[in-house]
Amino acid sequence: MRAGSLAYIFRFAILAMTVPGPCFACLAQEREADAAVLRVSGGQISVTLPDEPMKLSRQELLGWVKGAANAVSTYYGRFPVPHLTLRIRSRSGSGIRHGVTYAKDGGLILISVGRDTELAETKDDWVLIHEMIHLAFPSMPDDQHWIEEGISTYVEPVARVRVGLMSLNEFWRTFIRDMPKGQPAPGDEGLDNTHTWGRTYWGGALFCLVADVTIRERTSNRKSLQDALRGVLNGGGEISKDWEIERTLALGDKATGTHVLRDLYRQMRDKPSPVDLDQLWKKLGVELKEGAVSFNDKAPQAAIRKAIAAHQSSSTTVTSRISQTGISGSKSK
Repeated sequence: MRAGSLAYIFRFAILAMTVPGPCFACLAQEREADAAVLRVSGGQISVTLPDEPMKLSRQELLGWVKGAANAVSTYYGRFPVPHLTLRIRSRSGSGIRHGVTYAKDGGLILISVGRDTELAETKDDWVLIHEMIHLAFPSMPDDQHWIEEGISTYVEPVARVRVGLMSLNEFWRTFIRDMPKGQPAPGDEGLDNTHTWGRTYWGGALFCLVADVTIRERTSNRKSLQDALRGVLNGGGEISKDWEIERTLALGDKATGTHVLRDLYRQMRDKPSPVDLDQLWKKLGVELKEGAVSFNDKAPQAAIRKAIAAHQSSSTTVTSRISQTGISGSKSK
């Protein structure tokens, strides 16, 4: 979840009153903590580790962070920001929860890990990658919060499958199962005006899927949404910047030599614009039947389907410098 807009800060504040988790007041009073610095391509991550005993070892926690950073760096060509502060807090039980990303000091992520979390759960985690992706896109006005969450929702499984953190079958199973959650319901007024959970996260992801396929169709599979998002990032569009959506999409379109993002936004911003997903899956040559995924390599756009999830070799190296130090807490902007 990305923090920043007034509406979403308020919603997070209400959630914080009912769900135990980190708070800035607590962070400001944090005592001496175990810390590590991970160096990534183009920057570094300052990690504060939990004080309490964990089933996961220190090295396993850092390995999880390295894996997430590698997936995001591989997708974008580099880590999105020069310096990220990552605060890992412990919680009861197992699992990875309550990720929130702030623009504070160029990038701050708070995330909670259960004290009983197993190593296998970190291998399947999507939360940290989702949060790191938020770093690679400028902060939008409230009405365009859907594109911030939609990009993270779409790119996260793409980034994971490309570096081997997610199987190909599970990747397409997730898309076929969950993309319908982003379709407009009766009374919908477009992505800019319908701020439900489904339209914000999966409606935004649906926008990204259609954009990715359309860019590939227009460029004979030579360009993609990845090129557009790299164009935005390399044009200075990271989380600490407050930009309007039109400026941001124009940078993405420039990187692909198309007007796909501009045209799709105009189509979906203020009217329902449902997507014919059955036809899209058929065109791509992928089907989910009784829980099993099958592929048709003779489908018209089978090459596009393969390219979306194609393995991508890591172009970055993640190293670490371990230290025992106290890191002061941060406050929201």
